[in-house]
Amino acid sequence: MSNRKYFGTDGIRGTVGEAPITPDFALRLGHAIGRVLRATQDRPSVLIGKDTRISGYMLESALEAGLSSAGVDVLLTGPLPTPGVAYLTRALRLSLGIVISASHNPYEDNGIKFFSARGEKLPDAWELEVEAAIEAPPQWESSNGLGRARRVADAAGRYIEFCKSTFSNELSLKGLKIVIDGAHGAAYQVAPAVFHELGADVVRIGCEPDGFNINRQVGATSPEALVRTVREQGADYGIALDGDADRLQLVDRNGRLYNGDELLYVMVADRLDQGEAVPGAVGTLMTNMAVELALQERGVEFVRAKVGDRYVLEELARRGWQLGGEGSGHLLALDRHTTGDGIVSALQVLQAQQRSGRTLEQMLEGVTLFPQTLINVRLQPGTDWRENRRLAEVQQAVQAELGKRGRLLIRPSGTEPLLRVMVEAQDAELARSCAQRLVDAVSA
Repeated sequence: MSNRKYFGTDGIRGTVGEAPITPDFALRLGHAIGRVLRATQDRPSVLIGKDTRISGYMLESALEAGLSSAGVDVLLTGPLPTPGVAYLTRALRLSLGIVISASHNPYEDNGIKFFSARGEKLPDAWELEVEAAIEAPPQWESSNGLGRARRVADAAGRYIEFCKSTFSNELSLKGLKIVIDGAHGAAYQVAPAVFHELGADVVRIGCEPDGFNINRQVGATSPEALVRTVREQGADYGIALDGDADRLQLVDRNGRLYNGDELLYVMVADRLDQGEAVPGAVGTLMTNMAVELALQERGVEFVRAKVGDRYVLEELARRGWQLGGEGSGHLLALDRHTTGDGIVSALQVLQAQQRSGRTLEQMLEGVTLFPQTLINVRLQPGTDWRENRRLAEVQQAVQAELGKRGRLLIRPSGTEPLLRVMVEAQDAELARSCAQRLVDAVSA
């Protein structure tokens, strides 16, 4: 694959005020996207949604101007979860969906990511085409050819109804008290509404954005506030989303936090209990081995993709499967939505609980996560850890010792000169000692 200059694994992201997250770049980007779309469509239309960062106004205006200057009509939703933009792009038969968000990052960052007309992530080839158009001279439209812009007044309502449609019509959330933590982000309005309209007594936290407090001590990346509030309120469940609401963390009435690996198992088990065929599920290199073994016991093949929901999605599409996810709370149910959706995933888990009549803890009996030891080892510049023969020898010995009781993973960081050494085993002390042996071999 050719190297991309601006696009990363999920769009374009960085610190606001530093290239490429600047208004002049957003203008050029919008114009470039418009030229790419106009190459195959006479009058393209693009949806732009955003989270609650103060920089979203600036980037939204710049993208709108760039798209309009290339003859593209623009529809604006205001704050809306990333999966909501994916849904509306498809439902409204638009050419492209754009999300202005840096997901779980602090407010100082922002990003721009995209969805196809089908509400799916776009291929690398499209990103390379856009990058080439950014470098090309602009082709400004005259007044007669400019695009128009308008607000989608009912965007939130449409998305709320879509989320509710993924929950069984035969069930409701009546009688349940649920704490919703919106991370002061894109779902601060729609998430409480979805669960309230399905019958739950909703307690809100993290639903008062001010442009600067997104993800600050709330949300899926800081679930302590959710755990505390669930206990204080005597709630049945707590649901925490991140800034753009494509991931979640879930807490039960005892304050126990369930990660994405466990929730993926619950979703698969529910489908099986309903008599549905689940040929396989996709996790990542970091998915806990206990979940893999539990799925295999139920006859479900388990495949690991690289870390990142994009890679999970690609593997699901390649195999024609429906369910996958990451421990961080990115969950995919492709029979419900084209992309990861924190609200929809939470509804799938609650639906499973309601159908079974059991608690989440009971549904996960026998699925005890293996203890993991993760150690980051700083590498000297120019070091190629793959050439370390001592490490290779220790790695082979450790894997033999672990056998079927555990596994190891050694992978470089994508952003720092670090080697991440992870060992998981049923025995916590065994995981710790094996990880330390590997670290010692790296450092020798």
